[in-house]
Amino acid sequence: MSSGPGTGPDGPELDPAASLDLIAESRRRAHAGTEPDGRLLCLAWGVAWTAGYLVLWSSARELDGMPSALAFVIFGGLLAAAVVLTIVHSVRRAAGVRGPSRRTGALWGSTWSLAFVTYPFIISGLARAGASDDVLGLAANALACVIVGIMYLTGAACFGDTSLSVLGAWILLTGGAATLAGMPATYLVMAVLGGGGFLVITLAWQALLLARRRRAAHASAARDGRTAVGQEPGDD
Repeated sequence: MSSGPGTGPDGPELDPAASLDLIAESRRRAHAGTEPDGRLLCLAWGVAWTAGYLVLWSSARELDGMPSALAFVIFGGLLAAAVVLTIVHSVRRAAGVRGPSRRTGALWGSTWSLAFVTYPFIISGLARAGASDDVLGLAANALACVIVGIMYLTGAACFGDTSLSVLGAWILLTGGAATLAGMPATYLVMAVLGGGGFLVITLAWQALLLARRRRAAHASAARDGRTAVGQEPGDD
């Protein structure tokens, strides 16, 4: 029995382009199971920043400049939840691998905790040094942006994820814009550009992933079609 088009003596052959697509898709699936899911992290921080900073902004407008203690408690709770989710998610993903990759994921996740544990000490030190309420508010926002932005940039370097570097750069620029806006407008800028930016990037990320999956499905269907054409009657 002779081999049809696209088949070899041992079965169907893939053309070079299809083989490369298959290899790339296999790598993406392997990475997706061991690296932090940027969509989940963006969503968590987007919700925390949008809701938290809107609470601060609303409270500051009502109280003529500075948010209430309750507003800061709500904001702190939302940030803490986002930090915990980031750490737990990163560590769990890293648990599925061994060697340097596991250490990289675990270190990246724990660095989030260390950074935000240090955060209140810096703000407290500025307060003890005599910084005004306006300076403290602006410094707190700017420092949060610096921490999150740099963490995403280091995550991009660790995991080779370009989207994380774009997100990190956006957050750093948002921190600069929010600081220039002054009080209490800084909270609104952080909610719209910071939290809103996280949510927009989450949607864009998901759309790109769905488009990539559709392309992979079409490529797979095309390969199956070529294989079926290459089979002779009775091969089954």
